[in-house]
Amino acid sequence: MYLTIKETADFLNIRESEIESLIRQRRIRAVYDGEQYLINKEQFNNHLQQMEKYRKLIDEILSEPIPDDLDVKDED
Repeated sequence: MYLTIKETADFLNIRESEIESLIRQRRIRAVYDGEQYLINKEQFNNHLQQMEKYRKLIDEILSEPIPDDLDVKDED
């Protein structure tokens, strides 16, 4: 499935100018059809999967209880 620059920006939740910049830098593959750039949506699947794994890892880290501090209970 191909997306326009605007649709891609909405899909990735970033600005259209950033998408255009990434296309110029060849970090996003796109096809120019004579009027507009078309971007294959499938190339973002790996990125989105990695971002989901990262979010889960952050959630796990943040949900861990803080261990008791051993120095607090030690009185001289």
